[in-house]
Amino acid sequence: MIREFKENDLNSIMKLWLKTNISAHDFINENYWGSNYEQVRQMMPKATIFVYEENSIKGFTGLSGNYIAGIFVETNSQSKGVGRALLDHIKERNEGLFLQVYKKNKRAIRFYLREGFIIDNEQIDKNTNEIELVMKWMNK
Repeated sequence: MIREFKENDLNSIMKLWLKTNISAHDFINENYWGSNYEQVRQMMPKATIFVYEENSIKGFTGLSGNYIAGIFVETNSQSKGVGRALLDHIKERNEGLFLQVYKKNKRAIRFYLREGFIIDNEQIDKNTNEIELVMKWMNK
């Protein structure tokens, strides 16, 4: 079930945020994620967040306007439709969406391409010096 974020979800989604970022971005020192943890925690309640829950939180997505800040799915729930369900949920509510994804995150890029996103631009993330792709989706 997908639902809106509640304040008492914060600890669970932050654990998921940290674990997923470290796992998906093994090319970035995990200290980077830890050093940004508190800042992200402060920003979470300001974003539009949808949670996928089946007895416990299996994933979530965060939006700022039509910018997807991320889709995070716990390891055991990946490739089981959770990410697609979250993405479909936000596609229904937006005419267009965009995001940034690290070029080395091949799995995420394949997912977004399969879900109708196109690569619009390439840039350097100044915080990590990694190449990231700007991807866009428009409702047809």
